[in-house]
Amino acid sequence: MSEIFTQAFARAGLIGNPSDGYYGKTIAFSVKNFAASVWLVESPQLEILPQASDMSIYASINELHSSVGRHGYYGGVRLIKATIKRFFDYCDATAQPLHERNFTIRYDSTIPQQVGLAGSSAIIVATLRALMQFYTVSIDKVVQPSLVLSVERDELGIAGGLQDRVIQIYEGLVQMDFSKQAMEQIAGYECGRYTSLEVSALPPLYLAYRPDTSEPTEVFHNDLRTRYEKGDRVVHETMVRFAALTDQAAVALDQRDDAALFNAINHNFDLRDAMCVLNPRHTEMISVARSVGASAKYAGSGGAIVGSYRDQRQFDDLRRAMDTIGCVLLKPQY
Repeated sequence: MSEIFTQAFARAGLIGNPSDGYYGKTIAFSVKNFAASVWLVESPQLEILPQASDMSIYASINELHSSVGRHGYYGGVRLIKATIKRFFDYCDATAQPLHERNFTIRYDSTIPQQVGLAGSSAIIVATLRALMQFYTVSIDKVVQPSLVLSVERDELGIAGGLQDRVIQIYEGLVQMDFSKQAMEQIAGYECGRYTSLEVSALPPLYLAYRPDTSEPTEVFHNDLRTRYEKGDRVVHETMVRFAALTDQAAVALDQRDDAALFNAINHNFDLRDAMCVLNPRHTEMISVARSVGASAKYAGSGGAIVGSYRDQRQFDDLRRAMDTIGCVLLKPQY
């Protein structure tokens, strides 16, 4: 058998996040500038090959400190191991027998870590795709995001919602409905309603991130989950507003109303800012982007932002402004 190669891309939440884990609605798009890649080949034993972020040998304490700053405390091996385990459970539960051949699997990722671009879930999605090919197992597309989420949430205790996994499975531009009316049980997993939209409807968008202010998504989501489960009125009311804002943004995209989408993007951040205490180094990016007339909101729950701009001249102004605070700026590839 020839080597299997699979990928999953980074993503940015355009509207609605972080309501996806709270019966909300979102719109997100793929960011193909960055990808997690997986290679799988048949071998005598099952082996998961570690990468640099998985290593525990360092030349010095300074190197250890730098590695933790870049990668956090965990690499990708635990993600792959948990995906394999969850894939086995799924196949067992759905009576899909697996052949007994073994494999060696390795991965790499160009997705900036811990800045809210869904690097962890991308590794899981790419791994799931490789396993499905190796074992010739078919999993309903609508179920795959929920299976991926279960790897993180149930196996590894990582908080999060379905949005990242949906866009990484479907790719392109996707509108997602996680309302209680839309959610349904399929093959034992809770799934939402997902609608692919025309990427051509998007206005010019930018993505920016600050490599020196990485923050694991669970830092944000764990507090939000606690407040939501305690019935925090502000959190519950804001989730309803996020959902309504997503519906408005969908209409704006359909009508090619760039001004309405611009306002929705800004309002999304303003709602989030009023609901939570945010990292000032992250909010500084929002302020700088808005200072040159671009719209701006968080792309996820880390140090990345997304927004719209008018033309190349404004993008150049945005680049100069972002350079002053050490941000990477790019035009996303869909």
